[in-house]
Amino acid sequence: MKLPNGYGSVVKLSGKRRKPYIVRKTAGWHYDKSKDKQVQDFIIIGYTATRAEGLQMLADYNNNPFDTKAAKMTFDDVYEEWSKRKYPTVSESNIKGYSAAYRACSILYNRVFKDIKLADLQTVIDTCGKNYPTLKKIKILFNQLYDFALKNDICNKNYSTFVDIVQYKDRNPNKYDRNKFEKDEIELIWKQKDDKYYQIILMLLYNGVRISELLDLKKENVHLDEQYFDVISSKTENGIRKVPIADKVLPFYQNWYITDSSCDYLLHTEDGKHFKYRNYYDSYFHPLMEQLGIKRTPHCCRHTCISMLAEAGTDQTIIKKIVGHSGAMTLTEKVYTHFDVKELVDAINKI
Repeated sequence: MKLPNGYGSVVKLSGKRRKPYIVRKTAGWHYDKSKDKQVQDFIIIGYTATRAEGLQMLADYNNNPFDTKAAKMTFDDVYEEWSKRKYPTVSESNIKGYSAAYRACSILYNRVFKDIKLADLQTVIDTCGKNYPTLKKIKILFNQLYDFALKNDICNKNYSTFVDIVQYKDRNPNKYDRNKFEKDEIELIWKQKDDKYYQIILMLLYNGVRISELLDLKKENVHLDEQYFDVISSKTENGIRKVPIADKVLPFYQNWYITDSSCDYLLHTEDGKHFKYRNYYDSYFHPLMEQLGIKRTPHCCRHTCISMLAEAGTDQTIIKKIVGHSGAMTLTEKVYTHFDVKELVDAINKI
């Protein structure tokens, strides 16, 4: 029976042998100068007593080629095999995260994977000098590689589970508590209300939206006369909603609406370009917060708005409607509860 191309072969060797059949597969070709021709390179899978046993060994190998390679596969080899399967299924940003984590593991590259112990993995964490978010990515990479290796019989124990990164939780220069703004901090920001970029922070504090929802807001979806705007794109169904504009920040929306007629977006850079989150955070939000000595993130604005609404005694269903809480509404709330914009504006005006 002729085997398919690339499947491998079972060949009987000459002479008297206990296992005369060699099971092999072509791994590539090289040029042999002495013979002046291309010569095949083989992977030797094993030896068997009968051809039938050899065919079974070949079939098993093709079902799981890692079995026979496992003894020699290095950390680098496992990463290469895993990434070939993983990367086509994830986003570019995830690929960058995994790649950065892999670069931090250089001391493991040439180590045989099955021989790597917990102490080796922990050494990467302890000596790489990375901050906590990057350490989390490294541990996630370890988890992924060990999951892949166990499934393919490359190793028989998962040491990644025991890697300790908690001790480095405070090793994060960019870590700010996602807590609400204090009243005195909000008062400091109000003192800067004539600065249009501080106005954005006040808009966030009094609308409860995600920062991406405000940065991506187009003028065509802002209704100044009725005092609301439409969020038309969201990762959740509840995120598609009408967001009320509080009286106290309405002038800021009006101001931004007319600042640059050539830009489709309500908010924009000095040269009229659409804000990207990284640009907004690095060039505007973070420096403005530093000027006032406040350590908060844009997400803290959303948390603060929700807290202020709750402290004002606002009905929980109205709060969920305003902020678009994912999965937070009961079926009854979704189907039977409807609020007009005026009710939402009245609610936001209480804070």
